[in-house]
Amino acid sequence: MAESRFLVVRNDEEQYSIWSADRELPAGWNGTGFAGTREECLAHIDTVWTDMRPRSVREASS
Repeated sequence: MAESRFLVVRNDEEQYSIWSADRELPAGWNGTGFAGTREECLAHIDTVWTDMRPRSVREASS
């Protein structure tokens, strides 16, 4: 059985998630160009999502 493929997705607040590659993206989310297994996608998110605060909060506090 083949492993499921996932996409790393990001919303306008620059929050990340994973989404099944065979499903249509939900409204408000965009692909980042990274795809892989669940574990690969979660590892990628750990690397790129270094500040968990939503973008609007980061911008308001700078």
